[in-house]
Amino acid sequence: MTRSTTLKSAEDIVEAGLAGRAQLEDIETVTRRYALAITPDVAKLIDPADPEDPIARQFVPSAHELETTPEERADPIGDHAHTPVRGVVHRYPDRVLLKAVHLCPVYCRFCFRREMVGPQGDGMMTAEELEAAVAYIRSRGEIWEVILTGGDPLVLSPRRLREIMHGLATIPHVKIVRFHTRVPVVDPWAVNEDLVDALTASGKTTYIALHANHPRELTEAVRSACARMIDRGIAMVSQTVLLKGVNDDPALLADLMRAFVETRVKPYYLHHPDLAPGTSHFRLDIAEGQRILAALRGRLSGLCQPTYVLDIPGGHGKAPIGECSIRAEDGAYRVTDFAGAEHVYPPTS
Repeated sequence: MTRSTTLKSAEDIVEAGLAGRAQLEDIETVTRRYALAITPDVAKLIDPADPEDPIARQFVPSAHELETTPEERADPIGDHAHTPVRGVVHRYPDRVLLKAVHLCPVYCRFCFRREMVGPQGDGMMTAEELEAAVAYIRSRGEIWEVILTGGDPLVLSPRRLREIMHGLATIPHVKIVRFHTRVPVVDPWAVNEDLVDALTASGKTTYIALHANHPRELTEAVRSACARMIDRGIAMVSQTVLLKGVNDDPALLADLMRAFVETRVKPYYLHHPDLAPGTSHFRLDIAEGQRILAALRGRLSGLCQPTYVLDIPGGHGKAPIGECSIRAEDGAYRVTDFAGAEHVYPPTS
């Protein structure tokens, strides 16, 4: 098949019909600070006739990104505060992030690491830095899981991925290797046999955390890419960011979560947007997010329920923030069912 090229400049965006000529200057201003890339598969999903298109909103730069609010910060979840060696974030006792690369096949306009990723970002770890990172993981027996993130680790070549997996395969206490990626969604053709082979290693269980935010992203090509991994024994979970103007609707989120399950991807996290610079136009109120989650609880199978989480600014980790359905009252409890009705537990009659 013939494939077009990735859009990487403001002029590319305009020529592709994804923005008007009047927006060119704003897009150029944004891209001088934040990286831009839109793959052919993503570009095909965008409806240029819809000014509110939810796919375009995620990937096409906007003048809103030039507006920052006082609470926003360059490192919103505190990676730097928990970095013992370059490329490693050790925030939780039993797992670490391994940021082997800071490049992505696409750049989300709401990215919480937008100050670190892209050609102007933190780059790729050198062989020496990667060796030091693996040595750190080897020295800490409590580390059970290594999460490759970045950037998007699946932009690395199969050869580089094999080298990383072979290094982790020599560490007996590491049992789980997880990859956080958008590649199967934005470039499903890259998920070929060679790449899938590179994601496994003897004695390790591999998980893929797939990032998608709208049901239109789960095309037949994407579902086939997921199947190529799952059929080889790689487990898949989902990550979704709750975004104003993209997926802040219970019915749409329900469609997305069902689509994940139909693709054999277990819904995992629904992230509240982080306080990254220039992203306030994506953030909704936590109370609104809780109402959306409550609506999902009433209409979706348990298989389809994600956990709504907030990454606490400053590096304090994730906290579940879904609306609580139970509260203590007069020596008993009041429990709210999926329809919103309250019940006493234990029942009095």
